[in-house]
Formats: sequence, structure tokens, C-alpha cells
Amino acid sequence: MPAGTTREGGIALTTQDKRSSIPEEVRDLLESTAVAHVAMIGPRGEPQNNPLWFGWEGQHVKFSQTKTRQKLRNLDRDPPLALSLVDLVDPENHLRYLEIRGVVDRVEEDPDLDFINSMSEKCLGVYPYQNYRPGDERVVVFVRPQHTTSEDG
Repeated sequence: MPAGTTREGGIALTTQDKRSSIPEEVRDLLESTAVAHVAMIGPRGEPQNNPLWFGWEGQHVKFSQTKTRQKLRNLDRDPPLALSLVDLVDPENHLRYLEIRGVVDRVEEDPDLDFINSMSEKCLGVYPYQNYRPGDERVVVFVRPQHTTSEDG
């Protein structure tokens, strides 16, 4: 078991240092078409949880938002968040999951919709993204993992 990993009731609990290491046995979930359920703190201190398409680039989980969304304002005010991915491929292993707790490292403009177009193609097989509304300004949120929990079956 890697340093910083403990077993608790069959669940791997991994604490990251400065690197974003994801347990090897669930790393494939980051390349899957699963939806990430992203949890954060809302404007009145209440929990808020929403499903989102996501990408992984080796160090950060990325997702797209429009600039007018409450989620973006929540993360600007309080950048820690948690997200979870569940294995949708194997119905026999429906409790296989990866939870990532992390913090928003940065938010980048996406004026040409490159990221949301790539997520639409990955998750729906449709390019370009079909739900664009004129005037929508999109950004990409980069989340640095700090802690993970996972179950591999």
C-alpha cells in the first residue's frame, strides 16, 4: 500500500502531499464517461451537490461552468470541494468509486468552448456541445486533489 494510504473497512483512504496521486486500481474512472458529483458549500452555508462532466489531465480534475452559475461564485468564496465518481461500466461492481477532496487551484477562460466541446464529445459522442446559449461565457475549473477515498469492489 502506498505511503499515506490506510485501509478502513475495505476502503482505501489516501492522503496526498503536494502531488495528486490517485490510487492505481481506480484511476480508470478518471478516463471514463462517468459523471462527477461535485459537492461544495452554498451561499448560506448549505451543502450543494451537482452532477458534472469532468476531465483529468494528470494533476487536476477539470470541469466547465458558465460565469453566471452559483457554483462558480461558491468556489470563488470557498474553494475546497469534494467530488465522487461511481463505476457505471460494471453493474456487478456498482459500489466501486473514487472520492476526491480538493481545492480549486485556478479558473481559466474557455472563450472558444474547447473544453466543453471535448466533454460533450467524450460523454455523449456529440461535437460540438449542443446546449450553448449565445452570451454564455464558459470557464474551466481546475481542482487539485488533496485526499482520496476509493473502493475497488
